[in-house]
Parts: sequence; C-alpha cells; structure tokens
Amino acid sequence: MKWKLKLKKIFGRIAFLRSLRFRLFVIFLVVGIVPSVFMRYGIMENYEEHAIALRTTTVQTQLRILANHLITYNYLQDNSSEVVGAELDMLSNLYEGRVLIIGGNFKVVKDTYAISEGKIIISEEVIRSFGGESLSNYDREHGFIEMTTPITETVKVMTDAGEVEQSVVRGVMLTSISSDSIMTTKEVLNRKALILEALMIMAIIAIAIVLSNLLTRPFGRVTQAISAIKAGYTDESISVPDYLETEHIMTAFNQLLGRMKVLDKSRQEFVSNVSHELKTPMASIKVLSDSLISQPDAPVEMYREFMGDIAAEIDRENRIITDLLSLVKMDKTVADLNISTVNMNELTELILKRLRPIARKKDIEIVFESIRPVTAEVDEVKMSLIISNLVENAIKYNKDHGSVKVTLDADHQMFSLEVSDTGIGMPEEALEHIYERFYRVDKSHSREIGGTGLGLAITRSAVLMHRGQITVKSLLDEGTTFLVKVPLIHIKTV
Repeated sequence: MKWKLKLKKIFGRIAFLRSLRFRLFVIFLVVGIVPSVFMRYGIMENYEEHAIALRTTTVQTQLRILANHLITYNYLQDNSSEVVGAELDMLSNLYEGRVLIIGGNFKVVKDTYAISEGKIIISEEVIRSFGGESLSNYDREHGFIEMTTPITETVKVMTDAGEVEQSVVRGVMLTSISSDSIMTTKEVLNRKALILEALMIMAIIAIAIVLSNLLTRPFGRVTQAISAIKAGYTDESISVPDYLETEHIMTAFNQLLGRMKVLDKSRQEFVSNVSHELKTPMASIKVLSDSLISQPDAPVEMYREFMGDIAAEIDRENRIITDLLSLVKMDKTVADLNISTVNMNELTELILKRLRPIARKKDIEIVFESIRPVTAEVDEVKMSLIISNLVENAIKYNKDHGSVKVTLDADHQMFSLEVSDTGIGMPEEALEHIYERFYRVDKSHSREIGGTGLGLAITRSAVLMHRGQITVKSLLDEGTTFLVKVPLIHIKTV
C-alpha cells in the first residue's frame, strides 16, 4: 500500500508539472528573475569599466603634470630632486602602483620600487610612447592598469618660415597601478546587489504564485461547472466570461450540452416509438388470436381471414425489426463499405423496373432522365437502398395519377440523384425532422400508407457513409424533391 501511495504522489506531481498554473508560475519566475540577474551583471560590469576608465584618466592627468615637472627640474639628467621624488612616492603610494622613468636611451632613470634602475627596457608600448602616444592597458587577470606617458619638452626650432615651437619626447613614464580598490568596491556592491536580488526573487516567487492562481481560477470554475453537470446537479447552460478563451470553451460546451439534450430527447422518443411500433402488431395479433380462441366453432373463412391478418402483422413486425437492425448497422462508425465500381445508370434502371409495378397500382408514372453516363465507386447494396427508399416514398406519398421523376447527372467530382414527385408534400417546419427515426409528418395518413418511419433515417445514414449529402425541398400539396450528391471516387478515411 505504501508504494502505491508513493506512486500516486509521484504521478500527482508529474500531473502538476503539466498544469497551466505551474507553467504560468515558471513564466512569471523566468520573466522576473532573468532580467534582474542580467541587470545586476550588467551594472557590475559597467561599474568596473567606468571605474577603470575614470582611474586611468585621473592618473594620466597627474602623470602629464609630473612629466612637466620632470622637464622643469631636469630630472632625466639629475634624479636628485626631492620635489619630484616626493611626487613620485605620493603617486605610487596613493594608487598602490609603480612608476618607472625611462630616459631617451631606454635606460631606467628612476624606479619607485628601486629594482630596475639602470636597466634597459624596450617594449612595444615604450617605443610607441617615444613616438608621442599615451597608452593604457587593463590587465583584469592580474589586477593592474599599465600606462605609458611620453615626457615631452617644447623647444624652439628655426625653419624657413621662422622660429616655431616643437614638442620633443625626452623620455617615457611606465606606470602600473593596482585595481584592487576598484575590485573591492565592486565586490561590496555585488554582495549588496545579491541581497537585493534575493529579496526580489522571493517577492517575484510570491507574486508568481498569486498571479498563476489568480489567472487560472476561471478554469477551475469551468471544471467545477462541468463537474456539477456531470454529477447531475444541474443541466443548465454555464457561463464563465472572465476570458475570451473561457467564453469560447463555454460556448462550445453549451452547444455540446444542447446537442446532448436533443440526442437524449431523441433517444427517449426513439425508445417510446420503438416500443409503440413493436407493441402495435403484437396487440393486433393478440386480439385476432383471442377472437379465434373464443370462437371454437368459427367458420374456415374467418380463420383464413384472421390468419391472413396475423401474417400481415408478423410481416410488419419483421420489417420494423429488419429496419432497426439496418439502422444500427449504419450507425456504427466502423461499418465497412463494400466499394466497387458501379454503373449508376444501369443500377437506377434496374431498381425503377422493380418498382414500376407498385407505381401502376396507383396509376403513377415513373420517368427516368439520365443526363450522362455515370460510373462511381460506391457500395452497390447501400446505394440500391438509397434509391429504393427515395422512390418508394415518392410513390407512397404521391397522389393518384401522379408522377415520379428520377434524374441522374454528374460533374467532375460528384454525381447527383434527384427524385421529385407530385405528391402531398410536407410543411416547412417538418423538413428538419424528417430524418429522425419514426418521425411522421401526418401520423394518421402515414399509418394508412404503412411503413416503419425509418426509411429516411436509413437513407441519410447510407449517404453520409459515402461522404455525400442529402437535401430536400417540399411544398404542401404540390410535391417533394430529394437531391443526393455522392463523390464519384470513394473517399477513404484513416
């Protein structure tokens, strides 16, 4: 039992990870945290760059002032000046750095570390600085800024144009200053930023939880409303208009609910009609048999008459059961169609030939108009059922001395079968119900004509199985026209 409970908890957690609430929570979390992390990183990097640039500019300014003092006190030839020495020591101590003064012969005149005095230093930066460039380079790995500053002297030179002033580089100052103080300040700021970021993350998590719960609450109401209908507490339409999406969901669900109500009502009526249709022949048989039993000396003619009536009622019962079985078979979505290539002209002619004797009894003329030869991929048995039912109905509900016209035509995609009659027609309000099982427009008249009331339901199912469509037009006391359209090539479904 314990492992079952553990599995249930695990699956519950997995299901929660797939929920919209969790995904919204993650989105809010990422949207809130990622920018703050990048912002902190960007601010720290920007601070470091700005601090290094400011430190470099400040020191370079002081070095240029010092360079002027070196020329003023002739320090490159005589480094005994206490004023310049004090300035060098102050600069070195202030920035925790080292200053090397290099003469014109690349020999170190002064080293504040007193290590390289008298040595020759030749490097790319020194050579470029002797060319008059002031250079700086930040070594982040070792934590120092290296600068080269030319020591220039302004001299007067005679030219063709006269006496002009010209800057001459007498030496170079090679300076290295520490960036430890900048990095220390950066670390302090970074710690404070991390504390602030942690507080922000906690606030973002709280906000994300609240917002994700708040935004998904309407979907919870949708679930509760549907669960209430499922439990049978209500069957009224529901509305959750918080979002356009929930409104769409509710609209679709209410349409489905309405459809289910119609189907349930249709099912109840169907059961009631089936019970009535099946009981009626049985009641007639019961009455007839009881009459015969109660008259032991009844004449043979009466027996024959009653037995004929009983046989007719049995046939009627058999037709109802056969039609019901056909309809049930049509309802199966997996019902197989025995598709073959069928000559629709020949099939229609054959069916009409069989039905003409029935039409002659009411002096009804059947006319077949074939616009063009039609060959289609259909189930021949079910297509025969469609044609037979439509033409039989046209005969049954026709007037004496009337006519039935059957027209067969096709285009490049579908063939059409039109069956029109000059019969009693139907009122407009009845047309939307004629495909319902056991529905009869005029129950009393239909009872006299006979039939089960399932023919059009069977016909429509057979048409839909072929991915076709059936439409009807009718005028009361003028006639009815059914139009069936079916694809010439069978449409296979996966």
